Amino acid sequence: MPEIAFDDVEAVLFDLDGTLVDSAPDLRAALNELLAHDNLGPVPLDAVKTFIGHGVRKLVERAYAFCGHPLDGPQLDAAHERMLPIYGQHLTNLTVAMPGALDAMEALHKVGKKLAVVTNKPATHTGAVLDAYGFTPLLDFWIGGDGEVAKKPAPDMLLFALEKLGIAPAHAVMIGDSGADVISAHAGNIRAIIVEGGYTPDPHKLDADAVIPTMDALPALLGLAPVSA
Repeated sequence: MPEIAFDDVEAVLFDLDGTLVDSAPDLRAALNELLAHDNLGPVPLDAVKTFIGHGVRKLVERAYAFCGHPLDGPQLDAAHERMLPIYGQHLTNLTVAMPGALDAMEALHKVGKKLAVVTNKPATHTGAVLDAYGFTPLLDFWIGGDGEVAKKPAPDMLLFALEKLGIAPAHAVMIGDSGADVISAHAGNIRAIIVEGGYTPDPHKLDADAVIPTMDALPALLGLAPVSA
């Protein structure tokens, strides 16, 4: 991977699940509650991690298919609608902030970087999670995936966030853990950094512009002093 400079970055866009928080245990609990109504499941945590990344509807679709009971059309729509309030009761029971995430964001915020969260998670759930783990006061903007703007891997949400921040794509970077994050960023001419420890088995295969082991390494990569300094 060629070395790419990031010292001109003015705006940092973050994915949420697998990047700022590990929400897989809560998503697993909610999915298993949903599946139990149809006498299906439970699904293991490792499998749930592979379902995450394209929104709740896709999460539900993948879970039912994993259980040998694929859904589509109105059946999938109905299961998706049942899942939303169930997950609403499981947002912060088992979820934890990813290592170094809050410290890294605080360091970037302190030097005036524009910060935003761009996630396919529904807006109501997103806001509750951001509030619960202390991210909201550090953000200039955030957007969930249930509005009219096309979800990742389309670039639309990233470009919409940058428009709100008043920053050009050439001066932005997307921080995530999945192929959807990289694809959406590059489609919008935005650089992409992948954080290990998320929900992608081999993040080095995602064609990101850089890969970091934890969020602690992000400030230094962007030209700031290390978080631990």
